[in-house]
Amino acid sequence: MKIVVLAKQVPDTRNVGPDAMTPEGTVNRAALPAVFNPEDLNALEQALRLKDQFPGSTISVVTMGLPKSAEVIREALYRGADEGYVVTDRCLGGADTLATSYTLSQAIRKIGDFDIILGGRQAIDGDTAQVGPQIAEKLGLTQVTYAEEILSVDTDARKIVIKRHIDGGVETVEAPLPLVVTVNGSAAPCRPRNAKRVMKYKNATVIAERSAEDAAKYDELIAKKPFLNITQWGASDIEADPAQIGKAGSPTNVKAVQNIVFKAKDSRTMTSSDSDVEGLIIELLNEKIIG
Repeated sequence: MKIVVLAKQVPDTRNVGPDAMTPEGTVNRAALPAVFNPEDLNALEQALRLKDQFPGSTISVVTMGLPKSAEVIREALYRGADEGYVVTDRCLGGADTLATSYTLSQAIRKIGDFDIILGGRQAIDGDTAQVGPQIAEKLGLTQVTYAEEILSVDTDARKIVIKRHIDGGVETVEAPLPLVVTVNGSAAPCRPRNAKRVMKYKNATVIAERSAEDAAKYDELIAKKPFLNITQWGASDIEADPAQIGKAGSPTNVKAVQNIVFKAKDSRTMTSSDSDVEGLIIELLNEKIIG
């Protein structure tokens, strides 16, 4: 099978500070520590399980972001992915889900032949859960969302059976290949790094990560070990329409991000007596906390 995994390097929204937003209303990614989007790791694990099940399968990981987002490609390579693509360009900055899904769909078209596209349900920096479904629409593919486990794949009949989480329970669905699948955080966690693969891919980079002083060294290294070159594409490489990328293609604007911390001013010990419970309810009603 030919598998594409969508991954994103996201700011750790558990540590939002006063510099989290730029004056233009976009996320100031440089001010926040970057992490591999958690649910994308769940999606990667599903891809790795398919690769284990079907020997000879390949996993291509695609990410869009700054050159440093190549770190998520390396993390995927350490766990068992085969190759990675970083789509990076100044004109892609400030993209909302509409522009992001267009850019990623163009990159997937350039990669070409594939059987399944896997990605996390949503990214923790936006929590929209829109990019995966939008990519499916742009590519004209069937989609299965909220997936928890790929139960079976029939490559001859080109069908896949997936268990998905829905309100109140689970649902088992059958869908045709190729398709897009977005994976829940409740799916199996991703396996840890493989020590041998860490040693193999620790020097893998995109061109933009290499300093001018080290260019000759990397050229020599990659000539001997081509797998250390992570493919880097700009907007022109994927034939992206300038009107549909970055800020130009983004009708959505984030006005502000706030980190809200609840602090208790005082505490109270209560019993389970009717009078205590009734008194608490009256107090909450008076304070407009409940209504």
